[in-house]
Amino acid sequence: LSHARSRYIYELYYKREAVSKELYDWLLKEGYADANLIAKWKKSGYEKLCCLRCIQTRDMNYQGSTCICRVPKAQVRSGTIVECVHCGCRGCS
Repeated sequence: LSHARSRYIYELYYKREAVSKELYDWLLKEGYADANLIAKWKKSGYEKLCCLRCIQTRDMNYQGSTCICRVPKAQVRSGTIVECVHCGCRGCS
């Protein structure tokens, strides 16, 4: 739910330019959207990131790795089930 709401607010402000800077800042300040997640979406390679937990290496099985949902679909072996155990994402890379 947080991801969907944050994505909606992000799209309204950055893509459609349908809300003012003041309203956007207020929505972030009041917690209606995840400011840290939106900050990642603005960076190259993270445009479709599902949640911040999926890029934190400390929560993963292997030291220094990221979540399986961050692996591009072309690099995943066929027949491998790709689903994040934290948020249920099936591939956001």
